[in-house]
Amino acid sequence: MPPPETPLTPDRVLEATEDVLRRYGPAKATVVDVARALGVSHGSVYRHFRTKAALREAVTERWLDQAQDELSAIARAKGPAADRLREWLATLFAAKRRKAGDDPELFATYLSLAAENSTTVARHIETMVGHLTKIVETGLANGEFTTPDARRTAQSLWSATAHFHDPVYAQEWSDPGAELAFADLFELLLNGLRA
Repeated sequence: MPPPETPLTPDRVLEATEDVLRRYGPAKATVVDVARALGVSHGSVYRHFRTKAALREAVTERWLDQAQDELSAIARAKGPAADRLREWLATLFAAKRRKAGDDPELFATYLSLAAENSTTVARHIETMVGHLTKIVETGLANGEFTTPDARRTAQSLWSATAHFHDPVYAQEWSDPGAELAFADLFELLLNGLRA
């Protein structure tokens, strides 16, 4: 008796889509390719994602949110805000470096998809700034930081550290001095936040 078939789930479709994107690139990958990789009809894929654009958006969102759980946990954790801010930014930088270094072709593919899905990227950035806001609010509450507006400060932190998370700078993340540059920038920002 053959083993029961694995049910087709959105996660399986997204995993197959990532493989297809890696193989063919965003310009040539089709829903039919994804269906073929799964051994199903393209109609089965469309039952989970109504359009090719919805599928590409979901893949982009999944890629952007890969470090989300870890970053969210750091933002919610107890302890000094300065330590959590350093850990959060360092974790984000490390995750971005891994994405760019481990699979450069797929990284380039996702950059292309992100450009197509600006609302998904905007939601991602909003979530990231929300994490930073939570950390800054903690720093204000415990007297570590002084700033008139936690949200604006979080947005400024996001913008100031763009060199270490914006894919535009990915080619510089493997430079020998990148870690030192990150540490120097963090200390400068922290000194500006301290009460």
